[in-house]
Amino acid sequence: MKTYLKQITTMVIAVSVMFTMTNCESVQNANNKQKGAAIGAASGAIIGAIIGNNAGKGGNGELGAVIGGVIGGGAGVLIGNKMDKQAQRIEDEIPGAQVERVDNGIVVTFDENSGVYFDTNKYNINSASQVTLDKLSKVLKEYPDTNVLVVGHTDSTGDASYNMTLSKNRANSVRDYFVSQGLSSSRFTTNWFGETQPMYDNGTSEGRSKNRRVNLAILPNEKMVEDAKNESGN
Repeated sequence: MKTYLKQITTMVIAVSVMFTMTNCESVQNANNKQKGAAIGAASGAIIGAIIGNNAGKGGNGELGAVIGGVIGGGAGVLIGNKMDKQAQRIEDEIPGAQVERVDNGIVVTFDENSGVYFDTNKYNINSASQVTLDKLSKVLKEYPDTNVLVVGHTDSTGDASYNMTLSKNRANSVRDYFVSQGLSSSRFTTNWFGETQPMYDNGTSEGRSKNRRVNLAILPNEKMVEDAKNESGN
């Protein structure tokens, strides 16, 4: 497996910051297990990985309030180990998904290459998407001490306000599908950005199809954090 560093620039909540984001193939990235001990800043890199390279407005609240900060010290190392394993399981189950280990979390990007995608103006979970989401549901059940942020996006086709609602519906449809597979609704939070956060060129059909995407941030819940602190003596 190969690893590489990808520079992302993002502005979130009126602050411009440059972050270095490690694209995983997760377990062989040596930095992941030490990251918790080295970083004590807010988890802005996860926000950048979710919304893309552009700043904009949208969604139902501040992502930072959901994501929180990076856990440092020995607890961070223990959490990093667990999140590495979960990221690797997702890669094994869904080879087409883009899986990134960022700070104490995992960012998964679904598009047509991963098998979870949306047609223009659609937000339904089609049969191909169901197969992939079923696989991810299985992994999420194996790791119950994580929560999931689901973020919806659209291409630039159509009215901006319509696209904002469409991206909301996409995020909610993915969340609802997970719940239908037996996962607790309390584990999920949704957010949406309409057309304001393109990661690809909306001037091409290929770019538009990739912008009709949903990102997931998988994050340690309070139980995982407290267990890690108790185990490490933090």
